[in-house]
Amino acid sequence: MNLVRTAMLLAFMTALFMAVGYLIGGQSGMMIALVFAAGMNFFSYWNSDKMVLSTYSAQEVDERSAPEYYRIIRDLSHNAGLPMPKVYLYDNPQPNAFATGRNPENAAVAASTGLLNALTPQEVAGVMAHELAHVQHRDTLTMTITATLAGAISMLGNFAFFFGRRDNNNPLGGIGALVAMIVAPLAAMLVQMAISRTREYSADRRGAEICGNPLWLASALGKIARGAQIIHNEDAERHPATAHMFIINPLSGERMDNLFSTHPNTENRIAALQDMARGMGGDGSFSASGSTGPVRAANPVRKSRSVPDAGSGRGGSQPPKGPWS
Repeated sequence: MNLVRTAMLLAFMTALFMAVGYLIGGQSGMMIALVFAAGMNFFSYWNSDKMVLSTYSAQEVDERSAPEYYRIIRDLSHNAGLPMPKVYLYDNPQPNAFATGRNPENAAVAASTGLLNALTPQEVAGVMAHELAHVQHRDTLTMTITATLAGAISMLGNFAFFFGRRDNNNPLGGIGALVAMIVAPLAAMLVQMAISRTREYSADRRGAEICGNPLWLASALGKIARGAQIIHNEDAERHPATAHMFIINPLSGERMDNLFSTHPNTENRIAALQDMARGMGGDGSFSASGSTGPVRAANPVRKSRSVPDAGSGRGGSQPPKGPWS
């Protein structure tokens, strides 16, 4: 059902993109928009992973530089039946992680130093299993295309502001220009967020299957969400279009499961995982070295300060941010 829903939403976004082109320039504008979208998607297909890893200054690690972290991903990849992805670490105190790459054979997963400092190996395994689930479902490609289309529709909306008022170019005149400038970009944003939320629930479930214990991921989600409320990710704030890639929204203020959220409500996700754990029974088969302390890397990047204690309340001593901050 999630796959069908995602396909329908992507088809709607493609049709919306072509409609905006039609509103701006008629049939010729629609064809130009289609060619333009194809070109942008082709570029994103080959370069999105390099761009996002560069954005967050992620550094590739191996078994020598981050032995426990690397082994967790290696074992999880084996459980999932996936090729070993490239493993990255980026220096940021906010606990979070993301996956990127056009397909499982060219995938990369990345975790923040804050994530490794704050979570136990079992929780890290739950998080990285979630990211590998995105790779297995090819969500990294789906969301890259979605983000590209949404950005292109917004850009066409800006073009409509300058060219849409010319009645000879716009079949619907001023009304068409208004739709292209305001309605279409808003609709594209809502569709992008709906697709992102749909894929997160699927990745939670598959990630729990890969690591063998849904409660590991449930516990990690709670810690990451509390850490994200307290610690700002400045790189993410400068590049909000990448927010959908993370396991928890890295932007300040996103606390509700509504039309304007790129991620489902964390409490809803935790509840679903807890229900899944009750249905599975037992603790699963994956073993994260039997350790209960944070996962340590052998200094592949500058050491980050740790996240405040996850058990210290919903927002620590600082008041929660509003949804429009």
